[in-house]
Amino acid sequence: MHVSQKIPTDLPPGPVTWHPLQAREARWARLGQVPVIAWLTGLSGAGKSTLAAAADRTLVAGGRHSAVLDGDNLRHGLNADLAFSPEDRAENVRRTAEVARLMAEAGTVVIVSLISPYRADRALARRIAGDVPFLEVFVDTPLGLCEARDPKGLYRLARAGRIPDFTGISAPYEAPERPDLTIATEGRGTAACARVLSARLMRLSRPAEGAKPGR
Repeated sequence: MHVSQKIPTDLPPGPVTWHPLQAREARWARLGQVPVIAWLTGLSGAGKSTLAAAADRTLVAGGRHSAVLDGDNLRHGLNADLAFSPEDRAENVRRTAEVARLMAEAGTVVIVSLISPYRADRALARRIAGDVPFLEVFVDTPLGLCEARDPKGLYRLARAGRIPDFTGISAPYEAPERPDLTIATEGRGTAACARVLSARLMRLSRPAEGAKPGR
């Protein structure tokens, strides 16, 4: 797969300049892979973080350079100043997508695990990815099962009215209409679900036939 770099042409005049850097294809050739951004979306408790971590381990074992951007982890640092209003959720997605794009430019297979409940925000993430392959992955777990799992006790608190703007209870979740990949988790173990995701990412990150690692 060949992906050519697109330099922004719509930046306003001013003191900020776009600096051309080393051709990213040279870096990708050195790594022996092309980048992919897999954007996992689904309800809280759907299994996104578990699935992302398992797929990441499989990718690394298979020789891929990969990394996970986990929504909870990001809220401990980069997105620590954001709450859960629609506006803050949109900014959460925007920042995460920008980081994912930077990591992908460096050649990494990036797995994002983020509730990202609004279709418009996920569409923005895809636009930010630009010409980097972007895979919207719907981790499809019924609300009832998510509540039954409730590993953090959040649904119980949300039902009691103690957590405002909780996705699926007091705030909406807009399921993808045409996801690139749907992983239904009900009745399936983590390993089986992770195999589906990791197999797709291994295939998408494979360099074009005939391409050789850099020397």
